Amino acid sequence: MDLTNASVLVTGGAGGFGGATARRLAKKGAKVVIADVADERGQALAEELGNGSVYVRTDIMDESSIARAVETAAGLAPLRAAVIVHGGPPPPDAGGRVINREGKRLSMAHFTQQVHVFLSSAFCVSSYAAEVMARNEPLASNQRGVIINTASIAGFEGQPGQTPYSAAKGGIIGMTLTMARDLAPLGIRCMAIAPGAFFTFAYGKMSEEEAYERWGKLVPNPKRMGDPDEYGMLAEQIVQNDFLNGTTIRLDGAQRF
Repeated sequence: MDLTNASVLVTGGAGGFGGATARRLAKKGAKVVIADVADERGQALAEELGNGSVYVRTDIMDESSIARAVETAAGLAPLRAAVIVHGGPPPPDAGGRVINREGKRLSMAHFTQQVHVFLSSAFCVSSYAAEVMARNEPLASNQRGVIINTASIAGFEGQPGQTPYSAAKGGIIGMTLTMARDLAPLGIRCMAIAPGAFFTFAYGKMSEEEAYERWGKLVPNPKRMGDPDEYGMLAEQIVQNDFLNGTTIRLDGAQRF
């Protein structure tokens, strides 16, 4: 996929995965729409990228907000790639196992919110982006665009207390091939990346050393946490390689729980 004279949408674009991906795709010539709610980081990144890239405040829980972000990208140049790496607001309660130590069940509000953040909103971005991409002039091999969703190794092997998150990420894995088949006649590819332990903004105030000590040891090789740029590197390769379609790639250093 040639990104010359093209736009790219990155939801969660001000985060670790999103920022790394935005930087790499901007270097390929794309005008990047950084869709996020982290205003300061998002605006700073847009200025850093230049090339007509912009920050658009985007609430991924709001369909109209997603639609505006997609429209902004299409207004800059033909939308050729959408990379969906956003998180979302915290759940309404602490969550945990389906039945906790006090014998109380996990709330439906918690389960529903996690599925909305990590699955429903990803489908929303994907469908709006695909609708716009379908109107693009085709490039080589009849290619009009590519959509990259973010799964997780928890979608394959979730841990205790991860039932809602695992269900949502398993949904990303499940819809990737089917969506690729749905969109194949339009020349739109669909892929997913399933990261393992990566050091991103999600770790908050925890230092890199503390995070590596706790989670890096679980990775067989290399014996460390992932760098967000390694996600960006893979996203860049997926965009460029038109024969990558309909699958989820694990990016986890062979980590298995």
